Amino acid sequence: MEAGNQLVALADPTRRALFESLARRPMSVSALASEHPVSRPAVSQHLKVLAGSGLVRVSPDGTRRIYSVDPEGLTALGAWVEAMWDHVLDRFEAAAREEK
Repeated sequence: MEAGNQLVALADPTRRALFESLARRPMSVSALASEHPVSRPAVSQHLKVLAGSGLVRVSPDGTRRIYSVDPEGLTALGAWVEAMWDHVLDRFEAAAREEK
């Protein structure tokens, strides 16, 4: 899974807020819309982007669909952040050695 898609999905403040709500607990579109100043159709569109990026998964619950954070998507994003952090630390170490 590519972290670029996940970063683009989370770049939108509304999607990020919805994602943070789902990180607290799985929710339906209606529940998310009641917690945010966003219409139900807009919530659905944002969830489609989050699901398409692998950050959110959906499961049926009767006539409702329950959305939750997908741990695999978070693992992929975390691996990308970790790799970037390792690179930054390596560059810092190299700069510190050059300065000596």
